[in-house]
Amino acid sequence: MRAFTVEDDGTVSAVLAIDEVAILVDLTGQISDLLQENPQDDDALRRLLPDAYPDDRAASAEFRRFTAPGLLDRKSATASVILSTLSNSNAARAESGLGAEAPTIVRLDPQQAQSWLTALGDLRLVIAARLGIVKDGDEGEPGAVMTEVYDWLGYVQGSLVEAMDQA
Repeated sequence: MRAFTVEDDGTVSAVLAIDEVAILVDLTGQISDLLQENPQDDDALRRLLPDAYPDDRAASAEFRRFTAPGLLDRKSATASVILSTLSNSNAARAESGLGAEAPTIVRLDPQQAQSWLTALGDLRLVIAARLGIVKDGDEGEPGAVMTEVYDWLGYVQGSLVEAMDQA
């Protein structure tokens, strides 16, 4: 991936390899499924919907009862922005006559960029839960594919933040 850059029209763009697009589509689809299933005993979902009152289970449960549905809907909506922008970018690439292995240029307006940031953060939280990463300084299993994906998503997210700061 080439880092996100600011375009003259105020959008930000990046060039993604076909395998990077596939990773984003796959992971975003998985998180969308997780959000729809809403399994109460899933550590990753608990990372996405943390307790509002960690020392008071009853208050946390009550808070979650009123806020979780809306939060899950918003998280699903931000994930769908990644899927739709990648789909639109792939369609534009195909229409221009470029082959299936050609890189994908993703161009995001400010609202889409914010949705990407949120969804990338959610993806990293889910992967962190799966890898046992709890706090800064924790590392996943060195050399493990998901640890590398976690780190790569951090790069994508950081690159997007830097581009948005320059826009």
